[in-house]
Amino acid sequence: MLTGKTAIVTGSTSGIGLGIARALAADGADILLNGFGNPPEIGRLRQELAAQYGVRVAYCGADMTRAADIDRMIETANRELGRIDIVVNNAGIQHVAPVQEFPPERWNAMIAINLTAPFLITRAVLPRMLDRDWGRIINIASVHGLVASADKSAYVASKHGIMGLTKAVALETATTGVTCNAICPGWVLTPLVQEQIDALAEREQLSNEEASVKLLGDKQPSQTFTSPEQLGALVLYLCSDAACNMRGVGLPMDGGWLAQ
Repeated sequence: MLTGKTAIVTGSTSGIGLGIARALAADGADILLNGFGNPPEIGRLRQELAAQYGVRVAYCGADMTRAADIDRMIETANRELGRIDIVVNNAGIQHVAPVQEFPPERWNAMIAINLTAPFLITRAVLPRMLDRDWGRIINIASVHGLVASADKSAYVASKHGIMGLTKAVALETATTGVTCNAICPGWVLTPLVQEQIDALAEREQLSNEEASVKLLGDKQPSQTFTSPEQLGALVLYLCSDAACNMRGVGLPMDGGWLAQ
């Protein structure tokens, strides 16, 4: 379906972003990976994706807190891949603390990465998408873009903000072939979350399954994690012609979190 298309996925050297990048590459899209990591490992990852799926795989280690880095990433994608058809704004960070104890520098960093970076990327890629009358902008928000949790003020604010940005861009492009939507995951099983499970299991002498259920708590009634592969499949749907009239929506994949 996506042969001949190109995609940027931010925060895609591991976890959710890598799962999404794999799904897009498997469907024929050329990919620009972005994120931090060990350069030789990233080089091997590029080679693996290119060989496995027969696509071009570029990389830019742009820091999402720096506007100049974001410009460099866009330039890299256009230079090495020729165009940008799909953007998945996935990069994000988290910090947990009560509001009165929340460090302002962590607030600023979270807003910069979780909200300002998607705005800057969207602003940069939208003109050419509109010229071609086709594009997909997909923001990885969170259930916290729709509801809140204590001690996560900056994360909740940034994810509510990304939902607002999604809706505004969708309205501004509503009569075009460009769509903008968001995906709102609950708990997702990534390497970082698995480390939390392992630590909890060791600390409280629990099995891996018991630790998983305890971590999910009463937030995710399914008592199972969403996988990066499932999120990748949902991204593919939003890129398809079947989703061409889905505009400005936030699609939960949350194991029942929002049904409560």
